[in-house]
Amino acid sequence: REGGYRTAAIGKSHLQPFTPVPAYERVNPDTIGPIKEARWPDGNPYDLERPETYEGDKRFEFTEPFYGFEHVDMVLNHGHLAGGHYLQWLRKTGVDIDFIRDRNNELPHDYTCPQAYRTPIPEELYHTSYIRDRAIDYLNAQQSSEAPFFAFVSFPDPHHPFNPPGKYWELYDPDSFEVPLPFEAHQNPIPPMQKALELYKQGATPATPQTVFIAEQRQVQEAMALTCGMISMIDDAVGELIQTLKNNGQYDNTVIVFTSDHGDYLGDFNLMLKGALPFKSITNVPFIWSDPETQQARQSNALASTLDIAPSIITRAGLKPFWGIQGMDLSGCLQGSDELRDACLIEYHDGLARLGFEEPAIVRSLMTDDFRLTLYKGQPWGELYDLLNDPDETYNRWEDPDFANVKAKLITRLAHEMMDSMDRSPRATYMA
Repeated sequence: REGGYRTAAIGKSHLQPFTPVPAYERVNPDTIGPIKEARWPDGNPYDLERPETYEGDKRFEFTEPFYGFEHVDMVLNHGHLAGGHYLQWLRKTGVDIDFIRDRNNELPHDYTCPQAYRTPIPEELYHTSYIRDRAIDYLNAQQSSEAPFFAFVSFPDPHHPFNPPGKYWELYDPDSFEVPLPFEAHQNPIPPMQKALELYKQGATPATPQTVFIAEQRQVQEAMALTCGMISMIDDAVGELIQTLKNNGQYDNTVIVFTSDHGDYLGDFNLMLKGALPFKSITNVPFIWSDPETQQARQSNALASTLDIAPSIITRAGLKPFWGIQGMDLSGCLQGSDELRDACLIEYHDGLARLGFEEPAIVRSLMTDDFRLTLYKGQPWGELYDLLNDPDETYNRWEDPDFANVKAKLITRLAHEMMDSMDRSPRATYMA
């Protein structure tokens, strides 16, 4: 924004908590005191993504830029319970909000997959359509502006609950999907996987709707079909955004970046949702960079990180990255290079203690072209996979003496990656 760009965030943000659920207390709050200076008094209020902020009929308006975004159209949560500006808009359409958001009123179906819900919300009122339309409105409004724009358009789907609306529910047949990695494919599952299997055999209910669970093969196939339905709806929406750019004469001067924040186990080892176990179905996400200056389609096998997106966009916009920005410039990869980085750091902090962990899991992983190493805070066990010979991560080499030297080197490299990820901003003005 300071570089002259008009900025917009349309859709899911998740830069702040968007549930009313209190955070998990790791310590007794009576034994600690508040650190008042830890809160930034001049920054955004920390309730801008809370559901109650959008309870009124009058549209909630941001009084100042939201993390640098001057135009904000907020969508909170997922599925039929999506809220924010979307819910305020939905109230004005005349539909019975309580009816279409009540799971007891779902449309008939014969799926048994947990969190498969056939929503009565019609396609044109579903949040994917809302985000598409608000983004189109924003793009159309930029025709009269001489300033360049940066628009962050974020769809909550694909995500559980599995509830694509209308025709997208039945667009794919569950029988057409295979489950290539059943639980039995893993030769030596780590304790959280064993705990998930134990809970499944007990018929236990997951601790929360966000907790990883094991599903039967048919349930996995249903989830796959419904997820593809959600993806197809987004594909259609993105197609309309691109057509809008073409209709406005903006397409040949617009860089488009398409990606996702994470994946879903979606049946790998019969696991569902996402969590502390960083299998490739969670960490490998789509990434497409469409650039007017790149006329020929290319594919790069370079190891890249989500951290690399920000410095790449800033550089492409002709601006200078701020001091201490993390990530690497992807411009070489856009020309077809496979050389960028030789390792990626993957971090995970859970919000609850589950799957056998006594405390919320804190996880650090190192990914290279050849191996994936994972440490779990406070645990004597870990993970080490030989990706060249075991790309599906089915045999944990953590205790294998033949991989002891490899493990030691990767742990050292992980430590260096963690040191390299330390914040360096703001830059010191004087020596201490």
